[in-house]
Amino acid sequence: MTMDPTAFIAPSEPDSPSNFPNQNSFPEWARAARRAIQTVPDTAVGASWRALNYLCAAQLYLADNPLLFRPLQPVDVKESPRGHWGVCPPVNWMLAHLGPLSALKPPGAELLVLHGAGHAGPAALARAYLNGTLDLTGQGSGWSMPAVRSLVAGFPHEERYGGEITPLIPGVRHTGGQLGPALAIAQGMVLDAPRRLVVSLIGDGELETGGTAAAWLGRRALADTGPHGAVLPVVLANGLRMGGPSLLGGMSETEVSAYFTGLGYTPLFHNGQDLRGFRDLLVQALTKLRPLGENGSHPVIVLTMAKGTTGPVEVSGRRIMGTPTVHKTPLKNPRTDEAEFAALASWLNSYRPTELFTREGHPVDLVRQALSGTPAIPGKPTPQQADDTGASPTDVSTVIRQRAAHGAFRLFSPDEIASNRLRLSEGSTLPPWASEVLNEELCHGWLQGYTETGRDALLATYEAFAPVNTSLLVQHRKHLRLRNAVGETGLPSVNYLITSLGWRNTYTHQNPLLASAMLELGDPGVHVYTPADSGRSAAVLDAMLTSRDRMNLLIADKHPGPLFPTATLRMELDRGAAHWPHASSRDNPDIVLASAGEVPARQLVQAAQILRETHGVRLRYVHVNDLSALAPANLDRPHALSDEEFGNLFGFDVPVLFAVPTFPGTVRALLAARGDAARCHVVGYRDPGRPTTPELLLEQAGMSAAALSASALKLLKEHG
Repeated sequence: MTMDPTAFIAPSEPDSPSNFPNQNSFPEWARAARRAIQTVPDTAVGASWRALNYLCAAQLYLADNPLLFRPLQPVDVKESPRGHWGVCPPVNWMLAHLGPLSALKPPGAELLVLHGAGHAGPAALARAYLNGTLDLTGQGSGWSMPAVRSLVAGFPHEERYGGEITPLIPGVRHTGGQLGPALAIAQGMVLDAPRRLVVSLIGDGELETGGTAAAWLGRRALADTGPHGAVLPVVLANGLRMGGPSLLGGMSETEVSAYFTGLGYTPLFHNGQDLRGFRDLLVQALTKLRPLGENGSHPVIVLTMAKGTTGPVEVSGRRIMGTPTVHKTPLKNPRTDEAEFAALASWLNSYRPTELFTREGHPVDLVRQALSGTPAIPGKPTPQQADDTGASPTDVSTVIRQRAAHGAFRLFSPDEIASNRLRLSEGSTLPPWASEVLNEELCHGWLQGYTETGRDALLATYEAFAPVNTSLLVQHRKHLRLRNAVGETGLPSVNYLITSLGWRNTYTHQNPLLASAMLELGDPGVHVYTPADSGRSAAVLDAMLTSRDRMNLLIADKHPGPLFPTATLRMELDRGAAHWPHASSRDNPDIVLASAGEVPARQLVQAAQILRETHGVRLRYVHVNDLSALAPANLDRPHALSDEEFGNLFGFDVPVLFAVPTFPGTVRALLAARGDAARCHVVGYRDPGRPTTPELLLEQAGMSAAALSASALKLLKEHG
């Protein structure tokens, strides 16, 4: 699931409504497609498709003789072919047809392509080679025989580009590997970008996922939310998923047509066997384009090309085409199996590669006519700053409103804005920059597409429902780390506001697992913020929305509580934790009390008062604003507390009672990694096993002020 590595001209600065005229360019897209038919001959598009298919098959199988300028021999074949073939031909078909359109796109407009799965890695690499953007020899990007030899023999490029779709391949903007969110991400990319067209390639298997199913319908939630671009979904309906027939493959064309028509789409079917017919169909689809969120029927192309088409049909009586065998390498051992070797030679020669490439490894002029040209290097997004009103916002709602007033911002929430007590406008009507839809995965897809194109966004949801997106967040973080590895930095952070906490909610709505999962990643770019009150939450959110290249989770209680003195706020924001003198004794402490989060801070501050006034305990109080700061400090973690800072806060030989809003094991693991868990007792959420009241939950988890003070006294006794 990623943008095609031709990088169909990425924006040089963040999009906002002010960057584009308040009209769409969709009629222009249809005219551009007609011009492409007039200026780029069918034979050029066909040659481009053949070149892409050949390079994909060659990457899977060839160790030498990459362009077959001499007869194929068994020694030219890899001993262990690897990679995925089946998805490449239909993907290549679309890329070959979109190349001329990209080159002739309307002035000021953009064309982006998103792959729904990561298995089209060979196609992404092949396209990048044809566009001259791959550096395969260390001598810079471009075409050469050493470069094409490296492309083919070096696949899957485990130490460089990999064999799947990742941003290590030039121009890629999303990492494949997780099915489902591509359509939602495409929708997020075109929000507030009325001159952007995103073509989303969606496989049979993806149509069976909840994320894709929700996105078809979810676009209706974006009605009247501003001027947007358009998404053209292309369903690669080959009848197969990885291991067997797809559900879509079991439907007749009439049933598929009724399915999409009922969802509000106009399906346009094609089998990929008539090149000119498909070019005309593409014009028809572009003529029917509508801005995302606009009422009326939107086009969807249903490409019924067989999976693995143009590959071997059968070998030694064994059927290959139309079976799951084509998913990966359809010929398992052609180096030593004579029948398979003959099939491979016939397969590769069927593309006539010597007609497509010169002996220097350059694509011939006919192929180059259908290419989109060398892509521009994407510019780094410019950070968006909230307006400076001269006063610090006092709650997260104020921060959100101020940031939205500056533009290039969106809030997504699964039908929980009012429930989470976010006041975004006067009255009950949502502002156009806020969208609700009852699906966490869809909200994340929109956020991911929006931030990937340089704009700030926030997802607000219940604490218990946020873990639904755990896998999406982990996959997204992998993508961002790969972007950073190739110097593609400066994207807006991925920001989650986690509220409606389980400490105050019904039994079925108690699950703080997302914070634990994110901390388990051990990623220095992940921050889990646990401020002590609403004012601090506002300050944290303000900082989150101006940060870059991070994944930020803010755990904030929607219920109002006490505000604590702010003298230490700057230290909490800068270093992630601070000593609270107002809650501490003046003398050397017998014990350290540490809190993270609003509910623990309220209870532990009360416990501190009981311990000081009733039991005469000398204590030091510390609040941790960012749980990530507790991780061991190293060069990769500039935001973690140094050993000296940690010792100054928590001492070295006194017991520590730590109250946290997450599962306690998460924080225990962070402290153990520092080698300092033995003297620490961590109290956190504990599943009560049945419905209970918030007050009883605090007692059962050991989080009430009385229970915390009793735990502190027990620690003192054991330590003494």
